[in-house]
Amino acid sequence: MGQSLSEPETSKQSAFCQNDYYKVGSSCMQGWRMHMEDSHTHILSLPDDPGTSFFAVYDGHGGAKVAEYAGKHLHKYVTRRPEYGNDVKHALQQGFLDLDEAMLNNEALREQMSGSTAVVVLIKDNRLYCANAGDSRAIACLDGHLDVLSFDHKPTNEKERERINSAGGYVEYNRVNGYLALSRALGDFGLKRNTQILPSEQMVTAYPDVEEREVTESWDFLVIACDGIWDVLSSQAVLEFVQEEIAQGIYPQQICENLMMRCLAPDCQMGGIGGDNMTVIVVCFLHGQPYEELVNRCKEAIAKRQARSKKRRSHSNRSHESEAEEHSGKSPSSVAPIAEGTGKPGNGRLEDDSSGSESERSEDVQVPLLVTKSNGNENVAEHALTSNGEQAADKPSTSQQTTPSKSVDVKQKQEQSDSNNESADDTSEEIDLK
Repeated sequence: MGQSLSEPETSKQSAFCQNDYYKVGSSCMQGWRMHMEDSHTHILSLPDDPGTSFFAVYDGHGGAKVAEYAGKHLHKYVTRRPEYGNDVKHALQQGFLDLDEAMLNNEALREQMSGSTAVVVLIKDNRLYCANAGDSRAIACLDGHLDVLSFDHKPTNEKERERINSAGGYVEYNRVNGYLALSRALGDFGLKRNTQILPSEQMVTAYPDVEEREVTESWDFLVIACDGIWDVLSSQAVLEFVQEEIAQGIYPQQICENLMMRCLAPDCQMGGIGGDNMTVIVVCFLHGQPYEELVNRCKEAIAKRQARSKKRRSHSNRSHESEAEEHSGKSPSSVAPIAEGTGKPGNGRLEDDSSGSESERSEDVQVPLLVTKSNGNENVAEHALTSNGEQAADKPSTSQQTTPSKSVDVKQKQEQSDSNNESADDTSEEIDLK
């Protein structure tokens, strides 16, 4: 694993922006790592396409340069694609590849032994597109229920392993060529050198998967985060955490900070679980209503979930009592039959399968007119104006971090629906990138 600090760096760079349709908060924290290598962007109205929103998290490894460049430029490459006007999905896929090619042709970046994940949510004309390359993740809450919007790209996935092998690579110790613990990323040009195949076919590719959804008033919020969060909590656990925070009236930038502290390991064992850089964006859907309306929706969703849980526990207890009566010698005819499948939840969503996504289709939401941009360590607000002309202020950073290259490390994915923020021993070598 990479080197770690003796004490975590818990100063945070937080920002917010909002208009009639979204209330957005973001925050990033260095944690136990020697350097901060994440970057993120939230733009409520793209300069090249007013009314379209763009949110993204970039989790750098082996250095911060690729993540920083992506945070500043990826949205520009997407909107410049000729197919952007009528095929956003294809524009996103090609935009990722265009950005990767531009970095490859940039001498300063080409020589960097670094890379970055990228998970992007673009909302245009009442449709949401989530493009992902790597193991950062985006989830949505719809009517209180979970929809996982992105697919984690790991070398052990069958589809990913097939591409790696076809490109002349191999998977060892759950890593590409025994080196990189994710199978798609921007940068990492040392693993993209097969000149006989397309960029999308390289053993490590920047080509993203894209999920598409309709957006309706059933949408409550999005959470977009690097795997420093998902290593500690499952998607369902993160949804419930954010939902409960909103129900208390807490604003999204503070929710981001609280979530990172929830996931921070209490001590460091060579950068294990809870020891990574952390970056979170929470996008709250307002649908033209005050934030208090979302607060009330979250309160109702929590009450319904608690009622379902109580009902399941009660049913399970009755089932156990019936079984105990049978074992005590009572006649089967005197005991009510137990229905097949009892004790299991009905239509309520369970813990997510973190390797994929479940679709929940929805429709129609308006898009905003405000631009705010936060990028990694700089956390820059770019022409951030509210609808009444006031500037949306970034929360001051308590610590400006530099971003030199760090020792490359291995990130271990472990979904935990109820984590105690414990750190895990990691026996991997320092030669790994994630």
